[in-house]
Amino acid sequence: FIFLLFFVFSLICTWKTILLLPGLTEKMRNDFNMMKDLAIHTRLPPERRQCEIGRLIDYIQKDDGVQKELRDWGLSFDSNLLSFTGRVVQAEKILQAGKVFDYNPQFADWSRETRVAPLISAKPLDNWLLIYTRRNYDTANTLLQNLFKVTPSMGIRMNKATMIEVDDRTEAYLRVLQQSITPDTNIAVCILSSSRKDKYDAIKKYLCTDCPIPSQCVIARTLSKPQTTLAIATKIALQMNCKMGGELWSVEIPLRQVMVVGIDCYHDTLAGKQSIAGFVASLNQTMTRWFSRCVVQSRGQELVDGLKACLQTALRDWFKWNKYLPSRIIVYRDGVGDGQLHTLVNYEVPQFLDCLKTVGKDYNPKLTVIVVKKRVNTRFFAQSGGGLKNPPPGTVVDVEVTRPEWYDFFIVSQAVRNGCVAPTHYNVIYDTNKLKPDHVQRLTYKLCHMYYNWSGVIRVPAPCQYAHKLAFLVGQSIHREPNLLLSDRLYYL
Repeated sequence: FIFLLFFVFSLICTWKTILLLPGLTEKMRNDFNMMKDLAIHTRLPPERRQCEIGRLIDYIQKDDGVQKELRDWGLSFDSNLLSFTGRVVQAEKILQAGKVFDYNPQFADWSRETRVAPLISAKPLDNWLLIYTRRNYDTANTLLQNLFKVTPSMGIRMNKATMIEVDDRTEAYLRVLQQSITPDTNIAVCILSSSRKDKYDAIKKYLCTDCPIPSQCVIARTLSKPQTTLAIATKIALQMNCKMGGELWSVEIPLRQVMVVGIDCYHDTLAGKQSIAGFVASLNQTMTRWFSRCVVQSRGQELVDGLKACLQTALRDWFKWNKYLPSRIIVYRDGVGDGQLHTLVNYEVPQFLDCLKTVGKDYNPKLTVIVVKKRVNTRFFAQSGGGLKNPPPGTVVDVEVTRPEWYDFFIVSQAVRNGCVAPTHYNVIYDTNKLKPDHVQRLTYKLCHMYYNWSGVIRVPAPCQYAHKLAFLVGQSIHREPNLLLSDRLYYL
């Protein structure tokens, strides 16, 4: 493939007035038709985007005022896009309970292939609660019936739920949870009449901190479309299984004795603008089980202070599962800008190294730290039949547009139906593993297949997305550290 790149280096300010447009309100974002119409103008396909870029460059070249401004700065723009050769790694095979599935990378979705096969680890629903309001009685029964239809093919053994009707008040939900949950309760499923945040937050806070059991909240409106009820029930069943400690699918991981870590931060504006750092680490060879913990930090802080305690606990849990410690640790750090890279190397990496020294004098694992950046202006196009299209999933770019002083690369892991696909930028800032760049890139792409909340490939490695989901739940709804009894489950999906 020959890939074409447009890299926006800067916005040029001239004497012309800059119009500041207000952001979209929540009501606008929830208006499907408005967002669909807006996407026509914001999500341009590759050929149209190239055309718009050409118009911009043409304006810059012909406007005397802009040219004078550029000459004063000693800048100039090429009229052509940058052309170079990239490569595409082979598609992954999805492994599920002894079965192997191929999928079409252009769609990057294997839900059809895997929904009829048993999961790697299916947790039984022996004792679980289904809580609903009187108005949603029929919805609750329909959900229960559909779960009975979809769970057998997954290998999930399911008993009838303990169904409890409540008033549509936050206090009623909390009172029923307090009275009904026992040590044998697998999970609590709550059907909510609306998307009121205070009710959702209260339920999640109670079940993640005071009474630590997995929970699933579903808005009744989501279950009201007859044509999608089975698909939604399948999605809910998969989420419930993950939250109870189950495993869905895997990909082949050739590296042995390796622990993968994901870290991300979220700034909680409600609780005094404190920062929440999510920390997620793999616990087994197939990377289907995860340890999760978060650290509540001081106001506005981005860099993580509690990494030492998180890593120590993760290593203890790894040893419980495997009876040995990992010989390699690979950290994917999300949410860091270029200006913080040196601080990251001098501040967070030493915490990891200090932690590893405390484990034992003979323990000296190899460490790699990779910064993950999603907010990049770079876009790649693939030449096809004289035109342009999006590059296929698995596209790796590590030439021409990378920086000589960095060990960095781009991966296009997703396929998109509208607009231009956005690559993710990875920068290896510390490395004693000494893996070949191709091996680091292949592992990174493999991990983009391992996010259990979506039967497809995502933009970032799964541990980064898990860390984001954890930090977001705590920062949005819980506002304090969840109970550590939930740390070996994906309760935040």
